[in-house]
Parts: sequence; C-alpha cells; structure tokens
Amino acid sequence: MTFIPSKASAWFEIPVTDMDRARTFYASVLQNDLVLEESGPNPIAMFTAQDRMASGHVYPGRPATPGTGPTIHLSVAAPIDDAMERVKQNGGQVVSPAISIPVGTFAYCLDPDGNSFALFV
Repeated sequence: MTFIPSKASAWFEIPVTDMDRARTFYASVLQNDLVLEESGPNPIAMFTAQDRMASGHVYPGRPATPGTGPTIHLSVAAPIDDAMERVKQNGGQVVSPAISIPVGTFAYCLDPDGNSFALFV
C-alpha cells in the first residue's frame, strides 16, 4: 500500500547561529513576525502561518555549508522583486533571478548563516 499524505511537507527547521539576527532577517524579508517559543528544550522562533502543520521554525543549530542543504520555499507577498530587495537589505544574498513557473514565481537566496531558501509568490 502506498501512503499519499495531504501535504508533502509537515514541518521544517532552519538551523541558525544567532536567533535574534535570524528572527529579524526572516521577519523583515517575509513581512511576517516569528514568534519566540521557549517551552521546549531549545528556544525556537515560529514562522506565523494559517496552517501550522505546514509551518516551521528557526532554532539554534549548525547550518550547512553556505548554499548546501535543503532549500525551503517561503511564501511572500507580491511583487517578488520587493522581497528580493529586502533579502539584500537585511544581510542575505539573492543567488538567482526571479523564475516563473506555471504555479508561481520564485527566487533562490541565502540567509545570513548561508542557509539556502527561496522566496515564493
């Protein structure tokens, strides 16, 4: 029997070396506050989303070598060019032009720790 989940991704985690910097970076780029949660063994900063089962958080950890590791596509409001500019203004790096596909537009980026992520409209 084959298992076909309702969502391909249930959760994601992004390791960061500086929680305050990461919260500021992602909140500024995504225009969406990350909520600090300290009830578990490590502090985490939760991405705010309507559906928490497809959400995620940043946590203190060891990021992969810059530009390696998985790439998470994070939703932003259009226009994508504005979000790409916010990446640069907040210490990240845009590593591709905006790429249009039938279901939307995305651009690959690196956060200040070198974690690969994409903006998605």
